[in-house]
Amino acid sequence: MAIHLYKTSTPSTRNGAVDSQVKPNPRNNLIYGQHRCGKGRNARGIITAGHRGGGHKRLYRKIDFRRNEKDIYGRIVTIEYDPNRNAYICLIHYGDGEKRYILHPRGAIIGDTIVSGTEVPIKMGNALPLSAV
Repeated sequence: MAIHLYKTSTPSTRNGAVDSQVKPNPRNNLIYGQHRCGKGRNARGIITAGHRGGGHKRLYRKIDFRRNEKDIYGRIVTIEYDPNRNAYICLIHYGDGEKRYILHPRGAIIGDTIVSGTEVPIKMGNALPLSAV
């Protein structure tokens, strides 16, 4: 992954680096507004925990944890940051035209091919069922 180091203009930007492969904008049909009702309030809506701010508005990304697209190859198109789980996610374009988010496999880059099934090679990003091992 390419790391972009930028010039220091203020003390807060000193020693800063940005990953150039990470894209900021999510895919619209894979996100939805998440209802966040916490913020230190009880069942009546009264603030009971002090010093709890509102926080930043976040959209929830639908992640494919099942990986049930069997024996269909997919290509990693973008790598994005997911604010709800403090992790990176990948947008996968499958061969049948479907698009899904998965958790970013460590070491995977844009353009890599992944597949899930019982007879797939053991490689970073591929998914095998537990019964196949």
